[in-house]
Amino acid sequence: MLKRLGRGLTFIAGSVVGGLALAFVIIALHPSLIRSPGGSPTPRPAPAAPAPAEQLREPPLASYAAAVKRAAPAVVNIYTARVVTEQINPFPFAPFGELFGNVLPEYRQRIQRSLGSGVIVDKQGHIVTNYHVIANAAAIRVQLADGRIAVPRIVGVDPDTDLAVLQINLPNLPVIHFGRSDHVQVGDVVLAIGNPLGLSQTVTNGIVSATGRAGLGISTFEDFIQTDAPINFGNSGGALINSNGDLIGINTAIVAKSLGVTGIGFAIPVDMVRGVLHDIIKYGKVIRGWIGIVPEDITDGEAHRAGLAHGGVVIANLYAASPAQQAGLKPGDLLLTIDQAPVKSANDARVKIARMKPGSTATVRVLRGTKTLTLTVHVKQQPAGL
Repeated sequence: MLKRLGRGLTFIAGSVVGGLALAFVIIALHPSLIRSPGGSPTPRPAPAAPAPAEQLREPPLASYAAAVKRAAPAVVNIYTARVVTEQINPFPFAPFGELFGNVLPEYRQRIQRSLGSGVIVDKQGHIVTNYHVIANAAAIRVQLADGRIAVPRIVGVDPDTDLAVLQINLPNLPVIHFGRSDHVQVGDVVLAIGNPLGLSQTVTNGIVSATGRAGLGISTFEDFIQTDAPINFGNSGGALINSNGDLIGINTAIVAKSLGVTGIGFAIPVDMVRGVLHDIIKYGKVIRGWIGIVPEDITDGEAHRAGLAHGGVVIANLYAASPAQQAGLKPGDLLLTIDQAPVKSANDARVKIARMKPGSTATVRVLRGTKTLTLTVHVKQQPAGL
């Protein structure tokens, strides 16, 4: 009897131990089966929510969207129409032309339409563009980036810098922010905004390739910023901006692609634009300084043959009774500085003098033979036609 009871207790104990072991394994594999004191299963932690799509994208390495957003609203499209007179050949075939060679030529007129760009520079609606964009135009129309259209009036033009100022009468005009072109360096990133090929507002980018470009025959006073930012037909008069969206130049010319040249465009520096704009708004024309010299670039070899120590910018001639002649300057003097600023080229000398205010004085340092002279010259207003 006792032996049977012992075997029964052993069986019960084994069953209890086995059940506990099985329960331990089940709980280890499924911990959610454990109930809280309130009787509900222990909650499992919620899975982490997936990150928004924009957080999964890599940040952009570089973007000029902010600069474009700041400047582009102030860049306008300019549409012009000109009356063009052209000769008609009544005998397009050579044999007939030779037989009737004494026939008087015939002419006809047609409307020529062209495209350009401009930049709104103040809340009064003044727009800067290139002179060649609106020259001889019979009709001019301006379209803003927001779609508004206006017919401008011409405030004034300056062919010597290829600049013109228009004005429109519209409310709430966007205005571009002026930068400083004297801070521009070769290698700076720049963007060109304009209306190329009638494609409406377009932005291209590149770098500053050179500064102070002159001798291109584009205008009388040249001090261009050279850039490889693509500038196409229709970009003339548009904005060249830096990576902050500040205006640093007015796009004006490209090298003809027919010559097999690409990546060379030119812009008028904003420091020159600022002075022209001020004078045209105030006086209706540009007031320039004049002292009456004719500067010319000479090489070292030419200078040695002329008895000068080195090449540079020589005074090739003087106007009679001019301020320069009255101050004692002479042909053959080598220009060294004007108002303490080194004279880099003949064009540089012309630009420096033109920027002076009539009625002021200029300090000119020259090399005459082996002697260095410093002379004070009274600046006059540039006579008309010079």
